[in-house]
Amino acid sequence: MTSIWHHKPDSVLIAQMSKGTIDEHLDIKITDVGDDYITGTMPANSRTFQPYGIVHGGANVVLAETLGSLGGAHVIDMATARCLGQEVSATHLRPVSSGLVTGTARPIHLGRRSHVWEVRLTNDQGKLTCIAKLILAIVPN
Repeated sequence: MTSIWHHKPDSVLIAQMSKGTIDEHLDIKITDVGDDYITGTMPANSRTFQPYGIVHGGANVVLAETLGSLGGAHVIDMATARCLGQEVSATHLRPVSSGLVTGTARPIHLGRRSHVWEVRLTNDQGKLTCIAKLILAIVPN
């Protein structure tokens, strides 16, 4: 398989860029980058919980949008364009009350003006907990 990356994502550089952002606050970490995907984790804990002691749907969306946006940004030439989140939707399938939420983002469509990314979130047992779709607008700098 051919790599989709214009510039392969670097987890160390991404961690440095995340300082002071929601990604740092939720402890989102990039854990793997393949030829056509990016994977990251977010802990299920008090920072990500809603009042019932399970991961808040909004935290799932933050993880999904982070992974898809990072993917999109590394597919394009960031010197000439940028990608901006245009729409995100998520379907929550099962609650997560401990451990890590792991997300994997893969592109469905990589066009010149828009990208569509699918992000699948799983629990520590590998069970699907949420599926999200992210649409990115690709705009010139």
